[in-house]
Amino acid sequence: MIDVVDDEILLTVAGLLFVGTKEAIAKYMPQSEIIILTYNEGQTEYHKRLELKVPLIQAVDRIQQFFEDRNGIQNIQMGLFKLEIQDYPINVFQEALLNAISHRDYESTSSIFVKFYPNEIIVENPGSFPSGVDSTNIITHPSSPRNKLIAEVLQKLRYVQRSGQGVDIIFKDMLSLGKSAPEYNLYSEAVSLTLRSSLEDIEFLKFITKEEENNGEFSVSEICILKYIKSYKTITLGKAAEVAQITTQSAANVLNKLCQKRNILQREARNKYMFTHRVYESLDDNIEYTKDKDFDEIQANVMILDYLTKNKYITRKEVERLCGFSPATSKRILKDLRDQEKIVLEGQNKSSRYKLKK
Repeated sequence: MIDVVDDEILLTVAGLLFVGTKEAIAKYMPQSEIIILTYNEGQTEYHKRLELKVPLIQAVDRIQQFFEDRNGIQNIQMGLFKLEIQDYPINVFQEALLNAISHRDYESTSSIFVKFYPNEIIVENPGSFPSGVDSTNIITHPSSPRNKLIAEVLQKLRYVQRSGQGVDIIFKDMLSLGKSAPEYNLYSEAVSLTLRSSLEDIEFLKFITKEEENNGEFSVSEICILKYIKSYKTITLGKAAEVAQITTQSAANVLNKLCQKRNILQREARNKYMFTHRVYESLDDNIEYTKDKDFDEIQANVMILDYLTKNKYITRKEVERLCGFSPATSKRILKDLRDQEKIVLEGQNKSSRYKLKK
């Protein structure tokens, strides 16, 4: 917070912004102000303006309270329970604001703007992306805040989870709640982030919520890949690496994990991945389920028989994991193979298992 130069104690920019008086900040760092603008429906001109030339923590707390007072909630029915979905997750807005503070160019005469529209929030801050960061790697690029000391103080005060980072949190939480991906725009001397409140995909929200309740949280890479498959039905290894902003090897590992969780199935003949029938049933996507049903069931027969050439037995649960089918579909596939006299059943109920017919 202070520097010593030629035996003289000097207050740093970060020190001034955290502990300086309003008068000192207005005199020495007037460009550090954060301006809040609010807009009415259909209006291009703001109807309220609030300028904050105060210490950073005071400004952050004031903006956070302003945000929470405006943040609405939508109730989504899931079985017997209701999910309360906020227009904007609190931690997402906080990360967006604190990233702007940590990354802005304090030598610029421009200010940070936080614009509240009826259905979106836009955060604008002076300064371009740090060197090496662009829209194709912003999720996974290592943290490199322009104002390291400010970022470190915010972290020590527990305002951010990791110094200068949080983009992955913003993407994961927005997509997993069925909202559109955050939109970053880079200008010559500024960066803007747009967050939209509308629930675009309630089915995806319900699916992610149920899966995380049963199997633990997804990573941001898994969420990005699952969202792409939900939108475009299939994904290739190369596209998975692109949408998750990771290497091809990392993408292969993520896809393998999703296969193990029975979320996706590899379409080997087409070098593509798609949702398993279990997921299609969960999403109530009967059209896509029916379209690929015959192909996958033929492939499942081959996979089961190949498995039994290497292993003595297979159970219905193992068929579910191997092929990504629901219990009912797995049971029917096994019955068809028995009817074709390719496999035989041993045991009953929980001890049931299948082996190749000799």
